Amino acid sequence: SFYEELLSHGVLKPLTAPVEGMVVREGSCNYVAPQGMSSVVKYYLKQSGADVFYEQHVTHISLRDGKWEVSRKVGLPEQFDIVILTIPVPQILQLQGDIVNVINESQKQQLESVSYSSRYALGLFYEAGTRIDVPWAAQYITDNPCIRFISIDNKKRNIESPEVGPSLVVHTTVTFGSEYLDSDPAEVQQIILSHLERIVPSLPKPSSIKCHKWRYSQVTKAVPNCPGQMILHTQPLLICGGDGFTRSNFDGCIESAMSLAEAVKSHL
Repeated sequence: SFYEELLSHGVLKPLTAPVEGMVVREGSCNYVAPQGMSSVVKYYLKQSGADVFYEQHVTHISLRDGKWEVSRKVGLPEQFDIVILTIPVPQILQLQGDIVNVINESQKQQLESVSYSSRYALGLFYEAGTRIDVPWAAQYITDNPCIRFISIDNKKRNIESPEVGPSLVVHTTVTFGSEYLDSDPAEVQQIILSHLERIVPSLPKPSSIKCHKWRYSQVTKAVPNCPGQMILHTQPLLICGGDGFTRSNFDGCIESAMSLAEAVKSHL
């Protein structure tokens, strides 16, 4: 039903562009978000009618008068009846305040057992009218120590237009990501570009480049035997979920969201 709704609103479309080297599992269907993955999140936030505040770096969660007091890096603390955490699991364990004592020993062990892969993503942006002359929209690379995936993003999303310049996205291998995790981003960018030049020598010069470190890329080991969420405290409710409690794909995120919604509903 989630796919049907997103397809009917044009948020998702079936993937039709050629992707070289993709492993196609029998019975599975692949989709693309023409306006980017963030459009899926924006669609649901709009549906919810919630007021959303971005760029709030939470540092402490503590109990105050039967509510959760949430402190952030900038701004005054605020109090909430319910707190839901969907940040990467290692970041839950980095939070300070009463939350440290609220997580029991068994839960702490389960949370500590979660692991993520790390990788870099590199974006190359071109002027309108630039041609990237390759026969594919995206390609999985198996024989390069640095690069795992390349995508001509507007081609993959099937939204090529003369007014908008093309963009190219590169994802590194997991091994490269962990090896260079704490290296200088400018140095990492140069290494990725030199490998990219060897794989696609005909690439034109981009007008801008963005290198992004993805410390928590995909869950390699989720919370064991978990129903998609974990209740850390009942009154007031403190609950956590996300792909760290299922698996790193859209189905895993939906599964955790449904599980979180059910748990929160029963506490209202």
